[in-house]
Amino acid sequence: MDQTRNDDGAFPASDPQAQVDKIRPIPRISIQAFCETESVSHPIEMAGADRRMAKAHLKVQMGGIKAAIEHFQSAPTPNLVILESRQRPQELIGELELLADVCDPGSKVVMIGHHNDVALYRDLIHRGISEYLVAPVSLADVMSVIGDLFTAEGAEPLGRTIAFVGAKGGVGSSTIAHNVAWSIAKLFSSDVVLADLDLAFGTANINFDQDPAQGIAEALFSADRIDDVYFDRLLAQCADHLSLLAAPSVLDRTYDFPGDAFNALIEIAQRGAPAVVLDVPHSWNEWTRSVLSRADQVVITATPDLANLRNAKNLVDNLVKLRPNDSLPFLVLNQLAMPKRPEISSAEFSEPLGVEPLAEIVFDPGGFGNAANSGRMIAEIDSKHPAVSVFHHIAHVLTGRGEAKKQKKGGLLEKLRLRA
Repeated sequence: MDQTRNDDGAFPASDPQAQVDKIRPIPRISIQAFCETESVSHPIEMAGADRRMAKAHLKVQMGGIKAAIEHFQSAPTPNLVILESRQRPQELIGELELLADVCDPGSKVVMIGHHNDVALYRDLIHRGISEYLVAPVSLADVMSVIGDLFTAEGAEPLGRTIAFVGAKGGVGSSTIAHNVAWSIAKLFSSDVVLADLDLAFGTANINFDQDPAQGIAEALFSADRIDDVYFDRLLAQCADHLSLLAAPSVLDRTYDFPGDAFNALIEIAQRGAPAVVLDVPHSWNEWTRSVLSRADQVVITATPDLANLRNAKNLVDNLVKLRPNDSLPFLVLNQLAMPKRPEISSAEFSEPLGVEPLAEIVFDPGGFGNAANSGRMIAEIDSKHPAVSVFHHIAHVLTGRGEAKKQKKGGLLEKLRLRA
């Protein structure tokens, strides 16, 4: 899997990984594929294991169109049938006519052939085939065609989820998540929902000087009746275009959740905002693993010491396994140049992870402490603070809007270094 990014941290538009990253979750559908070669069956099987296909049910069999005809003589056809054939155009059309006799008319059919023939393509489309692809196909090809076929025409796209998690407690992941959410809302006048998933000890309400009566706990414990209207009532307005789903301010109960507890809540948030920022607590259990594995992008915050390096490496390795078709997580190195503290250099830290830092933030307890105690973001306290340009840079990269304008070298950049 090619993980090469542009200088701004994003993937080139022609990069297959960029195509995959743009694909939205596939709805609850059934898919059966009948292949003739491993070069076609393998990317289809990879698609079936992708997080965006979690709701779909995919089965891959060998044998091509003949196997499909035999199978559907005694079984109902699924929502989508994917077929591979190495037959020449005339023979292919003949086999498809036999298949039509046993296929339900409501099923969609995607044909993967080995002949790049415009006349064949037109003939297949005229006969009701949904799409014709020429082998070999990639994971991006398979995922894209499924997504295109089962996305409602005119439907608004789901918002992208960006999960922030710390490699260790106290590394500033929440502070970065909150400030980046604020930057996205301010820079692009785009609606953002910030969800504080640390129900026991979340700080988003304090950092934004909010004290809502209800928040994320009510949404989770009322999952059976939550809808868009109820969800909107739980949001606290923090700034123009920025809404907060706050964690409780008291420890009046324990919070133990199954792995899929947050799925419905996040999906509702995605329907109402182009960006959903998830402030994930530093813990490793079923639900945090599920949230991180399903997020569109993951940002790991770490400080430059050995414990953080070990934990960050474990996180990256596990997320690569959980998200085999996704881009690597982003890395933010925080609290650099702390007086009298020895630290691992940026190059030494990133090398075993295989991830270059998206940004590096210098230790500044005064600036960040003043902002936290005031219940405001860094940019609201001091718009010229060097961290503001970092948060804007991260916001540009995560939203795919290119790179924020960089400052000239020297001056502030000697204290605060940006890396794409």
